[in-house]
Amino acid sequence: QAPLVESGGGSVQAGGSLTLSCAASGYTVSWYLMGWFRQAPGKEREGVASISAGREGANEIYADSVKGRFTISRAGAKRMLYLQRDGVKPEDTAMYYCATKLGGGASRRGSEYDNWGQGTQVTVSS
Repeated sequence: QAPLVESGGGSVQAGGSLTLSCAASGYTVSWYLMGWFRQAPGKEREGVASISAGREGANEIYADSVKGRFTISRAGAKRMLYLQRDGVKPEDTAMYYCATKLGGGASRRGSEYDNWGQGTQVTVSS
């Protein structure tokens, strides 16, 4: 499968905003279940946000820890997936990964996905 390439990571102060991007060249992104995951040192991987396959009426789901602060979206023409992160907190510090699977409903389970990016590091300082 075509590689996924994340970008937009970096350092941000608590309360700030940061948008992560995932380039999905070669994908018709609306055909794919797409998600964002994160993993902090010493912690298990967490499904942060997911958007189902489908152009119209795609379903989005979020981890409770980010609801109301993070927004997942995709731009079909640009073949991109985004994660808008507002009101970031130090506990949001982690390596963030995007992942895809052809077809399917929104899911925060990593086992549902079969293609992963290399990740982008986000550090939130207090």
